[in-house]
Amino acid sequence: MSSPLQVGRIPVGWAVVRGESMAPALAEGDRLLVRYGAAVRPGRVVVARFADGTIAVKRAVERRTTRTGEPAWWLLGDNPDGVDSRHRGPVAEADVLGVAVARVWPRPRPL
Repeated sequence: MSSPLQVGRIPVGWAVVRGESMAPALAEGDRLLVRYGAAVRPGRVVVARFADGTIAVKRAVERRTTRTGEPAWWLLGDNPDGVDSRHRGPVAEADVLGVAVARVWPRPRPL
């Protein structure tokens, strides 16, 4: 994941997909354009930091509340064999770093 840049007033950056957890929608090595600070909605592909510090590309499924009352997101990979919130629990809303808006390489298309 790259450091945010500014395009006008919009902070953007890049992320590279690692592993097969988002197959078939995304493949290892796909480059994504990420908008930081964008509103997360169910179904969107996001870049998030799990509690152990791992940064991952996952799909936002459901907004939840943690036991402490903090907002969090349930994140899943498209491939059921991947590691996601089923294994690591919900991700604090503050740790959802950005929303992927497009795959820019190797097959450009909006997400």
